[in-house]
Amino acid sequence: MNQSLLIELGTEELPPKALKQLSDAFSATLSESLQAAGLLSDNTHVKSYASPRRLAIWMSEITDTQEDFSQIRKGPAVAAAFDDNGEPTRAAQGFAKSCGVEVADLGREKTDRGEWLVFEQNIAGKSITECAQEALNAAITQLPIPKRMRWGDKSAEFVRPVHWLIALHGETILELSALGLKANNTSRGHRFHHRDIIVINHADDYAGELRRCYVLADFSFRQERIKQQCEALASEAGGIVVLDPALLDEVTGLVEWPVSLLGKFDPAFLDVPREALIASMKDHQKYFHLTDKHGELLPAFITVSNIESSTPEKVLTGNERVLHARLSDGQFFWEQDKSHPLEDNAERLEQLLFHIKLGSMADKTRRLQNIGGQLAKLIGADVVATQRAASLCKLDLVSHMVGEFASLQGTMGRYYALHDGEDKLVADAIEQHYWPKFAGDKLPESGESLALALADRLDALVGIFASGEKPTGVKDPYALRRAALGVLRILIEKQLDIPLQTLLEITVGAYQGDSVKVSPDAETNTQLSQFILDRLRAYYASQGFDINTFNAVAAVEPARVYDFDRRIHAVSEFFQTEQSAATALAAANKRIANILKKEGVTANQYQVNLFTEAAEHELARVLESLQKSTRKSFVRQQYAQGLAELAQLQTPVDSFFDDVRVMDDDENVRNNRLGLLGALRELFLQVADISHLNVEG
Repeated sequence: MNQSLLIELGTEELPPKALKQLSDAFSATLSESLQAAGLLSDNTHVKSYASPRRLAIWMSEITDTQEDFSQIRKGPAVAAAFDDNGEPTRAAQGFAKSCGVEVADLGREKTDRGEWLVFEQNIAGKSITECAQEALNAAITQLPIPKRMRWGDKSAEFVRPVHWLIALHGETILELSALGLKANNTSRGHRFHHRDIIVINHADDYAGELRRCYVLADFSFRQERIKQQCEALASEAGGIVVLDPALLDEVTGLVEWPVSLLGKFDPAFLDVPREALIASMKDHQKYFHLTDKHGELLPAFITVSNIESSTPEKVLTGNERVLHARLSDGQFFWEQDKSHPLEDNAERLEQLLFHIKLGSMADKTRRLQNIGGQLAKLIGADVVATQRAASLCKLDLVSHMVGEFASLQGTMGRYYALHDGEDKLVADAIEQHYWPKFAGDKLPESGESLALALADRLDALVGIFASGEKPTGVKDPYALRRAALGVLRILIEKQLDIPLQTLLEITVGAYQGDSVKVSPDAETNTQLSQFILDRLRAYYASQGFDINTFNAVAAVEPARVYDFDRRIHAVSEFFQTEQSAATALAAANKRIANILKKEGVTANQYQVNLFTEAAEHELARVLESLQKSTRKSFVRQQYAQGLAELAQLQTPVDSFFDDVRVMDDDENVRNNRLGLLGALRELFLQVADISHLNVEG
């Protein structure tokens, strides 16, 4: 019989930042397991629930038993199952024994490959209890929990202690167990508004019963409620609430019955940099900040309480008092840091360790001045300004403000530099050399900022690789994958046509004669080049490029990342706009590559007077014409235009392979034709090795 299914794990307060991810994983594994078991119908609807003290899933139209099914096991071939006298061999006997029957009870099945012994067994479907138990075990085991904990004297492990378990199929309690608990039909309401146990009589009553007890169990619904409350309060205050998605998820994970309140703080605090005020509200207090229509910060905030207080003004007063103390700290840090020039922090930077083998942050700063200056010259940026920014860019790390809010590194450096009268170009580079901070983040704007951003990442990549601590598997403690991707994005999206090897050599050179305990060398560069190429593969995969298109360009080993970008876009465009010709020429290139490889031919020279067929004369004529006409396109790196011209080769190439016997008995003729194919292949290799492309699709 089809009924709704409810499974709930009741816990102590779950990590709010991870709640949504935990809920999604819990529901996905449970529903996929029950889907695979065949218990879901075409009308099944799945609903996830997650609040600070629970993970749950509700599913409609779940049958109570799997359908019976037949299972056919294939045994040995009949030819091997019986000897010349028709007696069963050990193979047949062993197969029958494993099936629990006699050889005579086995069936036979004829196929294109012969006749085989088979055993057909009718298997009764499992009950929903068995299937749900298996699904629950899998869901708990596969939850993305980096570190599990134990509680009491139990051996069970979970992200937080688990105190109750519900498993209902309609009104029926399923005999499930997990984490030392047996399932029943009792849940818990709000920790303060409803301390009594809740009895859930039917799976369909779950959300309504919890709501009656001050729990909005639906994460999405609860989040939408918070958004609506915040927007209404902001409108009343004449402002706009800034709902940072990550903070919104976290706040939603902190409350079960959201009640939003609008608070205010002293406008005098607005003299402190807005980023510091926002960090105080967001990071410490989990408050949402407000701006006016021009984006200027307002002296107001919204806090989301987990209780419906009879005296909300007291709750608000308490929050305002705590925030006042936080903002006072920020104001004090700001005034203290401004009391002396940023440059005065240089001595303290000598004591701040960057890496045990790579020296202090002061050592790193000196390398950044070296690397950044050279890169600025290559980019065409102001070398003096870049080196000045490099000398200052890490000094805010020892400031009071960044000591309290690490996320403000660079940002506060910019404020302090401007306060000290530094050039705006220098101040901006101090902040922007940390960009991009995450995937999809904005890139540095000026040439000086770009040079310093590249220098910072390249120094870390070369240094950490040289120290022998390159990333392995999923472990990347120094975020080198992110650093490499940042280098690639800057080179590609800012169109910096600089050889990657040049960048690495400049960086390696900055380590020479340094006081650090590593010596980067050519091997370091080789390893790093491959590491960065792997990140490049991931970069284009995220943009929807086929792996074969990437491999086609990678095969010709472009020296410059931006050049690689132009090539891969050109190849992709070629296959979209000249589909027929591109497919035919890719297949021909694959055939040519195989022939040349098999014969060990590297030559690309041929003599027209040795041609005997009209098709080879025509191919040579078109080839020579295109070698001249495409030369300018390829030199100017206008690869799309060059490939479009090469589409003219489709007909002569097809005719060549239809009419000409490449492996002629005459050695001179054969070698001449191989030379022609070598020249043809060399022409395409000026862009990419399109023989790597999947022409079958």
